Amino acid sequence: MRKPDFSRRVAITGLGIVSPVGSDIDTAWSNLVAGNSGLREITYWDPTVTDCHAAGEVHGFDPNTWMDFKAVRRTDKNVVFAVAAAKQAAADAGLVIDASNAEEVGVIFGSGAGGPGLMANAIETMKTRPKSVSPFFIANMLPDTASGQIAIELGAKGPNMCVVTACSTGTNNIGEAAEGIRRGDYHTVITGATETPLYEVAYIGFSNMRGMGTPREGRPLTDISRPYDRSRDGFVLGEGSGALVLEDLEIARARGARIYAEVVGYGSAGDAWDLIQPVEQGEGTARAMRWALQRHDVPADEIDMINPHGTSTPLGDLRESQAIHSVFGERANRIAISGTKSMTGHLMGAAGAVEGVFTALSVYHQTAPATLNYEEPDPELDLDVVHGESRKMEIRYAMSDNIGLGGHNGAIIFKRYDGD
Repeated sequence: MRKPDFSRRVAITGLGIVSPVGSDIDTAWSNLVAGNSGLREITYWDPTVTDCHAAGEVHGFDPNTWMDFKAVRRTDKNVVFAVAAAKQAAADAGLVIDASNAEEVGVIFGSGAGGPGLMANAIETMKTRPKSVSPFFIANMLPDTASGQIAIELGAKGPNMCVVTACSTGTNNIGEAAEGIRRGDYHTVITGATETPLYEVAYIGFSNMRGMGTPREGRPLTDISRPYDRSRDGFVLGEGSGALVLEDLEIARARGARIYAEVVGYGSAGDAWDLIQPVEQGEGTARAMRWALQRHDVPADEIDMINPHGTSTPLGDLRESQAIHSVFGERANRIAISGTKSMTGHLMGAAGAVEGVFTALSVYHQTAPATLNYEEPDPELDLDVVHGESRKMEIRYAMSDNIGLGGHNGAIIFKRYDGD
């Protein structure tokens, strides 16, 4: 562990993903840029019990490719997703962990809920066969199980933790991971988040909360999630995981690593308002954005793109747009808004991690993916929502923000790396 040096720069050198639009970086990015939605009719259980019927399921994923068969059987799918994304990111970064550096590699990896399915299964087993309740379910159902398992699988012995902030979990884990490098806690960190919320009871709960969208007559299920559109009426649940390898820039340069972007800003703020409804005018979200800009003096007038929370709920999108206008003033409607939940669905705790991966790729490829299903602008929002097709553009700085139940707000800023 080194002494703090807050002038340290933080590079993104590896990316990994498991998502409804693809379970490797090339596939996921290609589908995103092409506007290929990952939303389909639910196959895990009978979808007619709710009005939505759609979900962002991960298809074609083989867990035994990423973890030992026995370990897969003991744990929840969210952990396997996390390990898969983390191993992809480590390989992408060319990161080799051995005795020479293991204590300098941290894992900061979150989950909003962990694996509640294991608890549900244990309860059902207990009712008739209490002696058959698995002795492994407690250790494998925790939100921090993924961070622990990643460290075991990869041999990372630095700081290991899980930040839990509901739908802002991914963003906060990435931001805290970057600040750990600046503090000198480690020189490399594997960060991100994972979530598998497609349990029937959770799905029905969100539906009864009136947070989920509904199909429109004569329109496909891929049309349900339509962030910022005037007719938006709710989100679609999705599952998956996103992982990033962050490194001290000087160390990344010394080993000749590819650098996707730099992490240059991070802000976290609470609403102190309500567990479900966002605070008036999106004040908490605005504060997180401002603090992300101020922490390392990022110029607000050089933010070219935002990958927003953009859940497609009437009030949520309104409050977020109010926050953007509050922070960026007259430039607010000239910042490209790239709402990727329109294609992945809302991955809850993993949302910020997957969207962090997409935002890093946007900066690297200088491309803002289109927001699917944006057809009728909402004049009350007044934003430049990228739609129709993805936009090739200059992206100097890009922000990704997320908003979680409980009034959690997080924002991170990525900067284009020009080799200087």
